[in-house]
Amino acid sequence: MLPRGTAVRRDSGLYGYERALARCGLAPVAGADEAGRGACAGPLVAAAVILPEGKRGEVPGLADSKLLRPATREKVYDQVLRRAAAVSVVVITPDEIDRVGLHRSNVAALRRALAKLTLPAGYVLTDGFPVAGLGVPGLAVWKGDRVAACIAAASVVAKVTRDRMMAELHEQYPQYGFDEHKGYCTAEHNAALAAHGPCAHHRFSYVNVRTAAGLRVSAGAVDDNALIAEEMGEGEYR
Repeated sequence: MLPRGTAVRRDSGLYGYERALARCGLAPVAGADEAGRGACAGPLVAAAVILPEGKRGEVPGLADSKLLRPATREKVYDQVLRRAAAVSVVVITPDEIDRVGLHRSNVAALRRALAKLTLPAGYVLTDGFPVAGLGVPGLAVWKGDRVAACIAAASVVAKVTRDRMMAELHEQYPQYGFDEHKGYCTAEHNAALAAHGPCAHHRFSYVNVRTAAGLRVSAGAVDDNALIAEEMGEGEYR
C-alpha cells in the first residue's frame, strides 16, 4: 500500500506516483512490467526501470508500450536507456513457462528483474501483479503502464527487447510470421501452426499449440482464447 496520508490525484499525470513517493522519502521508485504474457510462442520478457528524479527522468513520448507505434516505441526505448538510473531485463524461455506455469513464471520474472537492478529501490510499482519477497514496500497497480512512468518505461524496454528477439526468430522460422504477430495467437499464426505444426520456440502448455501438435489438451493447459481477450484486444502484439 502507499504510505498513510499519501494520495495520488487522477490529474497528477504519468509521474504522479514517483513524485508522491519521493515526498515520503521512498525514492528511488522502481517500476516493473513484462511483455509476451499472452503469446503462444517466444519468450516472456520482464524489465525493471528506475527513472531519476527531476527533468532528466521525464522521458519524451513515454506511454504504455501498447499505445505506441513501433517506430515511436524504438525512440522512447533509446531515451529510457539514456536517462534511466538503472535498467534490467530478464528473459523466460518457453520451456521454463511450460515447466513452471505462466503466472508463476510471470511473477518470478518481475521479481528477478527488480532484484537485478544495480540501484536499490526504496519502493516498487508493478503492473497488475503483486510481487512478494523484494525486501522493500511495493504496490501492484492496475493498468500501471498507463499511470506510472517507471512502469511505462519498463513496459517499453520489455516490449522492444522481445520484439527484437521475435524478429530474429522470424529469420529462422519465416513460415510462422513472427515478425508480424510476435508470437501472439492471431488467426494467421494459428493457420501457420495448422499447416506446419509448432517449432521448438512454441509454448506447449497452450491449448492451440498442443492441438496443432496433436497432443492431448490437459486440464491445466493455458486458454489462449482468454489471453487473446486479455492482451491482444489492446494491440499488445503490434
